[in-house]
This record gives sequence, structure tokens and C-alpha cells, in this order.
Amino acid sequence: MKIFSKISIFVFFVTLSFGCKTPSSDNTQNSEKRPNIIFYLADDQDVYDYGCYGNEKVITTGVDRLAKEGMLFKNAFTAQAICAPSRSQLFTGNYPLKNGCFANHTATKPKIKSVTSQMKSLGYEVVLAGKSHVKPYNVYNWDKEWEPVPKKDVPRDYIPLDSIENYFKTSKKPFCMFITSKYPHGKYFDVENPNAEDLKFYPFNAHKKSDKAYVKSRAGYYRSIEEDNTQIEKVLELVDTYLGDNTLFIYSADHGVSGKFTVKDIGLKVPFVARWPKVIKAGTTSDQLIHYTDVLPTFMEVAGSKERKDMDGNSFLSLLQGDDIQVNKYVFGVRTNQNILNSEVFPSRMIRDKRYKYIRNFNSIEVVEQNLTGKSNVDYFIKRGANAHKNEPFEELYDLQNDPFEQNNLAQNSELQSLKEKLKQDLFSWMQSQGDILNEEFGNMPIITPKGKKGFKLDQDTPRRKIPDSIKNTLAKDDYIVIEHW
Repeated sequence: MKIFSKISIFVFFVTLSFGCKTPSSDNTQNSEKRPNIIFYLADDQDVYDYGCYGNEKVITTGVDRLAKEGMLFKNAFTAQAICAPSRSQLFTGNYPLKNGCFANHTATKPKIKSVTSQMKSLGYEVVLAGKSHVKPYNVYNWDKEWEPVPKKDVPRDYIPLDSIENYFKTSKKPFCMFITSKYPHGKYFDVENPNAEDLKFYPFNAHKKSDKAYVKSRAGYYRSIEEDNTQIEKVLELVDTYLGDNTLFIYSADHGVSGKFTVKDIGLKVPFVARWPKVIKAGTTSDQLIHYTDVLPTFMEVAGSKERKDMDGNSFLSLLQGDDIQVNKYVFGVRTNQNILNSEVFPSRMIRDKRYKYIRNFNSIEVVEQNLTGKSNVDYFIKRGANAHKNEPFEELYDLQNDPFEQNNLAQNSELQSLKEKLKQDLFSWMQSQGDILNEEFGNMPIITPKGKKGFKLDQDTPRRKIPDSIKNTLAKDDYIVIEHW
């Protein structure tokens, strides 16, 4: 009996010691169960130009396959229809105004935490494969980063497929990889003798069906989409070959090319398709509002953390798991026309729920006189910006359920004034929370410039915009709002 008691006590303590694992052993075990995460991002492609989104004339078999095997989102958005600001939201979980990158070719604020630090802290390796277009390095400190690679007889560099394949073969820990294509962004393929009948037209471009130059450009764009499809299908082949079912794969495009620089849905609504075998039910759709700021919080929850301190976004993991719950009541949009080639003073902000959308164009021709400063050289550029967009009204309101292409402005509809007022006030509250350089008052029309010499100066020529000699180099530092972190 004594021997039996000693054996029993020994077994008890052995069992207890194995049952009380150290935190490090827990992390090791959990890391083996956590999924790899891959986010494939195309460049400048309209949400309407996919087979799975209703365009039967374009070749997108890779994305169409993902939609059949996973979940297609009908209401996914970026806040800004331009490259760097759109990408900064994905990587930080914050809208452009808060993260600091709200003009193209500019940097994120230096103290913002991005996906690299957030996911590394959760035991993930974080990789960028392809186009970057974000800075500074201390914010985006990738574990591995591979540049796009040149390829003959095509207009754009390719994603680094060899490096991606080797990584899939050899990775030892869970990873979060962004595969960022340069397609279908122009320069497009040169398609000879294009036929307008081979293209699909919508209310926003139907008037260009007889425009030969537009048709040629659009045909080249379709061909560039097809070229990106070859890359996507190759990546999916590599995923299926080297990675198991426990891989969350998301496809999107950073913004629409037809609505670039605007806050219209054709610019801000993005394709968004997710596949995760055994988690996402195949062939499903979601019409819940999700946003690029939601991506990082989702990835963090997938990795085991619900922490979202200092982030605008919300996790949509529950949607992937099949729970149809509201993620966002509203999504917001930002337009900053400065620091682009056309570079005019015409900022806009947008608020949108599932059905209605309100836009304020702060320097419209209707209100430009109230924005003038009394300084002739500054006022020249404020007037120039308003005249460059003279057909865009001060306020816009759309019923997207009945008018998805935003053709009928309801801002003056008497029956919708209380709705408009509610959206307007909620927009202003959001702008204040973001630390926006704009507010609801007139006479606040900031001219922005980066610190130092980088960026487009309003009083200098660009390849697409000429400034009269009499007004060149007349803006002083005090005439600008200088964005320190650019």
C-alpha cells in the first residue's frame, strides 16, 4: 500500500507539472494553431470590373474562384481613392487624417504603430512582397521585404513569385504577408484595334463608348487585369501546394481607378474577397459595411488579441465566422487634391451608411468667395481650385439603394433635410475626432505643403498643370500649413 501511495503521489505531481505549462509553451502551442494570413492587393481596379462583381467581359478567374470558395463583401471601402493614403489605413487601422498620410507620396506619423509591430508582438512574421508606397521605415519595419521584379514584354514589374514560393516552403512560424501587385495600374498594355463591345460600360462612363482613345485605354486596362489574374492564380497554386487549410487569404484592390481622387463610390468602394477553409462558408456574401481600417484589428484578433487601442477600425472576424453582425454604422471618406499632379485646392469629406451618403466639397464654386483670405496670391489658388471643379456642388446627398452610381443629387430634397442634417453633424464630429485640418466654418481653406522640399508646391508647374509666370514662387512659408511629418 505504501508503494502504491508513493506511485500515486508521483503520478499526481507529474500530471500537475505537465498540466501547468509555462507561458512560452502555451505560445508555442497556440502559434502552431494560428493561421497564416495573406492579403493580396491589386492597384487601381474598379470594384465593378470582376466576374464575381458582375462584369462578364473581364478575365478575373482567380478572384472569382476565391469568391466561390469563400466570402464576397459587397460593402467594403477605403477612405481615400489614392495609393499611399489607402495603404496606410490597411497597415495602421487608422483613417488617413489620424495616421497622417492623407496626401499622396507622404508619410505616416512617426509614432504610429503599424501592422509590423502589432503582429510581431503576437508572434507573427510580417512580410511585404511587391509595391510599398508607404513610409517611414521605423513605422513599417518589415521582417522581410521583396521588391517587384522586372519582366519582359509587360508594362509593369511582377510580384516576386520566386521569393514568395521559397518563403512558403521554408517558413517556420505563423506569418502575415501582404502581396502587393503593380497591376492593373497604368501604364497599360497596348491593345490593337480594340472593340467597345468587348468592354462593359456603366452610367459613369457610358458617354465615352464612342471615344476611341478611351476605348483603347480601357481595353489596355482590361488586358492588365488579365495579366494580374495570372499572378493571382500562381499565388493560389503556391498556397494550395505549400500551405494547409489554416490560411486566411484576402484579395482586394486599393481603390477604383474610375473614381480616383474623389469620394464617390466608384473610387472608395473596393473589391474584398476572403477565403479561409473550415472557417468561412464557401460561396457566401456579406453586405455589412467594412473598411480598410478594420483589417489590422481583424488580423490581430485572428492572432489571438482583441486589443485595438488607438485604432479607428473594428474587427470583422465574426463575419468571417458566419455571424451577420454590424461592424460599422458609418464609413468615411477623405479627398485631398493637393500633392498630386493636378494639385488644386478642393478638399472633400464623406460619410456613408448602408443606404445614404453625404458629401461636402469645402471649396465649391458656390462658397469660394467665403473662403478667400484677402491675400491675392493665396486667393488665386483657392479660386483656381474651385473653378477646376466648378460642376461639383457644395453638398451632395445620394440614396445608394436606388442610385448606386450617384447620378441624382438629393441635397436639396425637402423630405430628406433632417437626414442630411444628421449625417452632416455626424461627419463634423468624426472630423473633429480625427484632428482634421478642416472644420465646418467658412474661411478655413488650408493650403498644405510638406516640411522641406518634397511634394508638389502649388505655385510651381507639374507635368499636368501650368502656373502663370506672374504667380510662380509667390507663396511664402506662412501661406501654407506645413505638415511636419511628411
